[in-house]
Amino acid sequence: MGASMTSEAAWTAASAVVEDLWLVGGSVRDELMGRSCEDFDFVTPLSADEIETAIRAAGRKPYTLGKRFGTVGMMAEGRKLEITTLRGATLDDDLRHRDFTINAMAWQPGLLEDPYGGRADLEAGVLRAPGPARESIRDDALRILRAARFESELGFSADEELKEAMARYAHKLSGVAKERCALELDRTLSGPHAAKGLRLLAETGALVWVLPELALQESYEQNSPYHDRDLLEHTLAVVEAVDAADLDMRWAALLHDAGKPYVRAEKPGRSTYVHHELLSAEIVDRVAVSLRWSNARHARVRELVAGHMAPSSPLRAADDSGKPADRPRG
Repeated sequence: MGASMTSEAAWTAASAVVEDLWLVGGSVRDELMGRSCEDFDFVTPLSADEIETAIRAAGRKPYTLGKRFGTVGMMAEGRKLEITTLRGATLDDDLRHRDFTINAMAWQPGLLEDPYGGRADLEAGVLRAPGPARESIRDDALRILRAARFESELGFSADEELKEAMARYAHKLSGVAKERCALELDRTLSGPHAAKGLRLLAETGALVWVLPELALQESYEQNSPYHDRDLLEHTLAVVEAVDAADLDMRWAALLHDAGKPYVRAEKPGRSTYVHHELLSAEIVDRVAVSLRWSNARHARVRELVAGHMAPSSPLRAADDSGKPADRPRG
């Protein structure tokens, strides 16, 4: 990875090779937010063949892995710049097909194209589809998880039309590749507002299609003097109490009580959950297979979950932070 690159430097490098370019997507959003840009995506009316020819004519190496999707890449200052043929007849058509208005802006030096109000939504902290939300989510169900990820990373809120569309088409997540789901879930868990993003998945019914093991937790009253929140809210509090930089720990926090609803036993005046940590560890095994985890992540998350009741557990302090201060001790 090269040193930090500005949007203007990226545009200058790309436009010296390919004509009629617009910088689009997350790099425009991040520029407006004052955030550093990691990826630079451009659009042009040129075809993929014409883009490749222009790159070769400039003495550069074209990267053609995405060419069948209209995308050809090139390197500049150690960064990969991706250039894609416009989707639709015009720039506005292309932007309308993007996931959210905050990603549906296009930039050239001194000029911002914002036909769908992305800048205003950026300032208001709103996630909204550029066109009809039902059409957007129906055509690409992964956008359900992307909405959760942006709520987590940016603290934004999906508008009601988008949430209704997410709920209507949540079942389409069953047809999305597990690896793509796993990547979005990882980024959601890593965000500073992870609870917000995960709560969105629960509220829209999407959680059952990506992590069915957790779906029972929503509004699940624990009936225990050790808890004053429902099971999902306790879980989300524990997630946010662990270091966001340690993704394995965040996964362990998310799954540490997954076995509780299945081992519940009733005693006079309260419920108990003896050995729930063992069943939670078994659930980790199923999640690891479903989301194609590495062996290393699987082993570490399983160990953390299975041992989270021990006083020496790395999860113990976070778990206790999600419980009432006046709970019984011992």
